[in-house]
Amino acid sequence: MYEKILVVDDIEDIRSLLQEALQANGYHTLEAADGREALSMIETESPDLVILDIAMPVMSGFQVLRQLRKNSDIPVIMLSARTDTVDKVESLELGADDYITKPFEIAEMTARVEAVLRRRKTMSRVIDKVDFNDGQLLINLAKRHVTLKGEEVELTPKEYELLRELVLNAGTVLEYQRILDAVWGKGYGNAKELVQVTLKRLRAKIEVDPGNPKYVLTISGVGYRFKEIS
Repeated sequence: MYEKILVVDDIEDIRSLLQEALQANGYHTLEAADGREALSMIETESPDLVILDIAMPVMSGFQVLRQLRKNSDIPVIMLSARTDTVDKVESLELGADDYITKPFEIAEMTARVEAVLRRRKTMSRVIDKVDFNDGQLLINLAKRHVTLKGEEVELTPKEYELLRELVLNAGTVLEYQRILDAVWGKGYGNAKELVQVTLKRLRAKIEVDPGNPKYVLTISGVGYRFKEIS
C-alpha cells in the first residue's frame, strides 16, 4: 500500500512539481490550494503526511498546523520562502515534524519525506504498546489523550512531545541535550532553558503538586526522568 501525501501550496507550479516527484518515488498524492481545503481533505482522505506551505491566502500554514495539532498527530513538513529562523522556530513549536526552505532540491525533499515517514512508523509501533495510568494521571500515547483526576489535560504540541519523549523512556534519565534534540531538533544548539521552561509548564498541568512532582523528576545538573512504569 502506497503512502498518501497531501501537498498544500497556493502556487500551482509548486504543487505540480512536488506531485510529479513524489509519484515518481511511489507515493500517492493529493493537492490543496489553501488551508481550508487542506483541513477538509485531511478529514476526508486521511493522508499519511502533509507538505504544508506557510504563506497562503485564506488560512496560513501556521493556522492550519495549529488547528491540526488540536486532535491529530499526522506528520507535517512545512515549506517557507523565508531563509531566517523565525518560521522554522514557530513551525517546530507548533508541532511540525520538519521544515524546508524554498527553493529546494527535489532529492532533498523526497529524502525528508522518507525520513519523516520512517520515524513515524517506528514511533507508532512503540507508542501502541505504551501507556500510563496510576489512578490519577492517565496517559494514552496511541490516542494522544492525557487526563488528571479524570479531567482532560490540554497540552501544547511541544508540551505533548516532551511528555511523550519522557514516557517512552520512563525510568531512564534523559539529558537536556537529548531532550532538546528529540523534541525540538538539532537546530537549537544547547538551549537548556527551553527544555526547563516547557517542563515547568508541563508539570503545572500533569502534576497534582507541581512544587513536589512525582511523575517528572529533576536529576540535578543532568536532566529529567519520568517515573518508571510498572
